[in-house]
Amino acid sequence: MPNKITISVSKETKLKIVAAIPSFNTQDHIADVVAKTKKHVDEVIVIDDGSTDKTAEIARKAGVKVVKHPQNKGYGGALRSCFEAGRSQDADILVIIDGDGQHNPDEISQLLSPIMLDKADLVIGSRFIDGKQKMPGYRKFGIGVITFLWNIGSKTKVSDSQSGFRAYNKKIIKNMLISENGMSSGIEILEKLRKKNHRIQEIPITCSYENNNSHLNTKAIFHGMSVAFSVIKIRLKYAFKKVN
Repeated sequence: MPNKITISVSKETKLKIVAAIPSFNTQDHIADVVAKTKKHVDEVIVIDDGSTDKTAEIARKAGVKVVKHPQNKGYGGALRSCFEAGRSQDADILVIIDGDGQHNPDEISQLLSPIMLDKADLVIGSRFIDGKQKMPGYRKFGIGVITFLWNIGSKTKVSDSQSGFRAYNKKIIKNMLISENGMSSGIEILEKLRKKNHRIQEIPITCSYENNNSHLNTKAIFHGMSVAFSVIKIRLKYAFKKVN
């Protein structure tokens, strides 16, 4: 029972858990995501990445702090603000969960337990561990290619390199600097942590695509290829480079 384990460890260690929610035009989902997330953490901060809808307003009404970018900075920019929020709150654990309703906040406790039990530095919520997750075929293929490119030739491997549902321990929070601006920022983080021999663990999660209107088109293909090329670039960049 992950919840019981997490609650017990939390009381003993008194760790401060902060959740950062990167969001872009998520007004239809943010209130529900915030409400459910608040049940599992000490502090919730919404990173509004230049939304043009009422995401920030709704989040504030839900009773949480909002960091609003005046313009869209991309996923990497949103992640930078997530880590800055974690540092500003002196978080012991930082949970990052998307604001579009795809992730289930009730699974946060499952991500927390390995860090609380000092078995992992980063925990990734994987959509592929148990093989039961249903998602659009083109998306599954694209994630598979990107993950393969990151795994190839390495002892440290993951099943879901593109998952945005993650939990980080305090050492990572304090030291993580991100230079990538797009979706490749998640790969950059993994590469830096792998180079520094951080313990990376995955746990199975569910993911909802019911409210996702994305479909296979030229833009989706270009985006997937762009991230794939970025993975190659990042791996080459850090192949012989020392990570601070």
